Amino acid sequence: MPDTLSEHDTKPTAPRPLVRQPEVLEFLLTRRSRPAHSLRAPAPEGAELSMLLTAAARVPDHGKMEPWRFVLARGPALARLAALVETRGTALGLDPEKVAKQARAFADSPLMVAVIASPGSTERIPAIEQSYSAGAVCLSLLNAALSAGWGANWLSGFAAYDRGFLSEGLRLAPHEEVAGFIHIGTENAPPPERPRPDVTALTTWLEG
Repeated sequence: MPDTLSEHDTKPTAPRPLVRQPEVLEFLLTRRSRPAHSLRAPAPEGAELSMLLTAAARVPDHGKMEPWRFVLARGPALARLAALVETRGTALGLDPEKVAKQARAFADSPLMVAVIASPGSTERIPAIEQSYSAGAVCLSLLNAALSAGWGANWLSGFAAYDRGFLSEGLRLAPHEEVAGFIHIGTENAPPPERPRPDVTALTTWLEG
């Protein structure tokens, strides 16, 4: 009698062999953001920049909502944003030193990519999950730039949350927010390593 399976039967299958990419794991174990003040021109452009953005968009996205988009700036556009940071910071009565520091981050940046959280209207996909997806885009873009040999940093600051800056500077819709400002360029010196988290102390196993 032939060996047949009903729809309720299963046959054990051989485990799928692991496809290891040790160079990728090594990068993740040693990755290090580059301070924004250390970045200089040139910055990626053309096909290479398009590749980095494509890599950034390859993230978990529940419901295929694509709840994010990119706003890019360099040169005169960054000078305009730096001036607006000064104007908005003064209007809000913020610490002048902190305002000047954020303005310099824009003025001195070779390339700034603002990752915009642009959630869709749906009851099926919680808004917070869409925000998490936008955060994943930030890290993916950061890592893509670093792995391609560029210096990169993920910043925020008060401008990321000030509606005046968001509407006038980036022309965002009322429902949109900045998930992060990713500054990309050529590093002038590799940064020293910094202390890393004690993963063991941060890990809990559930028993039973």
